[in-house]
Amino acid sequence: MAGLVLKGIKKSFGEVQTLHGIDLEIKDGEFVVFVGPSGCGKSTLLRSIAGLEDITAGDLFIGGKRVNDEPPSKRGVAMVFQSYALYPHMSVRENMAFALKLAGASKEETAEAVDRAAKILQIEPLLERKPKALSGGQRQRVAIGRAIVRKPEVFLFDEPLSNLDAALRVQMRVELSKLHGELKSTMVYVTHDQVEAMTLANRIVVLSAGRIEQVGAPLELYNRPANLFVAGFIGSPKMNFVSGTLVSAEEKFAQVKLKGGAVVKAAVDARDIKPGEAVTFGVRPEHITVDVEPGDSTMAGRVQVVERLGDTTYVYMEVAGCDVPFVVRAPGEKTAKIGENIVVGMPAARCYVFAQDGKACPVTW
Repeated sequence: MAGLVLKGIKKSFGEVQTLHGIDLEIKDGEFVVFVGPSGCGKSTLLRSIAGLEDITAGDLFIGGKRVNDEPPSKRGVAMVFQSYALYPHMSVRENMAFALKLAGASKEETAEAVDRAAKILQIEPLLERKPKALSGGQRQRVAIGRAIVRKPEVFLFDEPLSNLDAALRVQMRVELSKLHGELKSTMVYVTHDQVEAMTLANRIVVLSAGRIEQVGAPLELYNRPANLFVAGFIGSPKMNFVSGTLVSAEEKFAQVKLKGGAVVKAAVDARDIKPGEAVTFGVRPEHITVDVEPGDSTMAGRVQVVERLGDTTYVYMEVAGCDVPFVVRAPGEKTAKIGENIVVGMPAARCYVFAQDGKACPVTW
């Protein structure tokens, strides 16, 4: 096993720069997830670590050794792709053994490594099957097993679950967590799905336009986002944002007048912003109350859409100052009709304020 250190990593394709000086340290045995929208550079960064892309500038260390000029086979990494890329004419056993066979490993060593990986992944009954006789989830297990037999220092995963259906993705997330706990290997995982990031990672690296926006534990990013981008990306459904102006700011609380006229309170330190300046008020759908509690800031809106999911009801409202529907997560039995006006409450201890540059005011709760 080994840790990684990235120092000022840059990547350009001709005159187009896609990575703009990435600095990051990944500890030995850590499960780190790169997350961000399409085109943010997360797969390019992973491929640069693997050696599949040349690094334009900066230094990459794996296990304390600079590997910028090392070929992929010498970096001690194994990569699992979105596509399973299994050889259709080979059995599961032969697919998993192929890399060791090329490396000149003995038959005994190869058989032992394949049997060990199959036991870990619970695919022992599948070893003599061909890929066409496997489900999507089983094929992905084989692809992961092919990586395990190489005993790499670092596992690299490039959106490995995106080809699976929703139920299989949940199952495979659990399997990957169990795998990390058993192998205790360093794992770097790329996804655009923030649910995968939240459930799998020890730490999440949020990327945007080739730059790191924030690095932290999942709940740290959820509770204390550094800026509007992270606040809007982490959480499902995403955080609601409403335009407003700062009314007043104290050490632990700030008052914001929303575009629709309501004055709301947030437990943040906004003293770096002058009263009267434009700000963005933020609150997550799950923290809003539909049966308003005493002390909650309130706001009214017109119901546009109601989604009933059984234990939960999502209410989408039209609210002044909000460019997209304002989302409220309510109990499943909550009744709401399209076109009616409802009042919702927003507890100050779960609200956010963002300055004009997008930077989040420090929360005080």
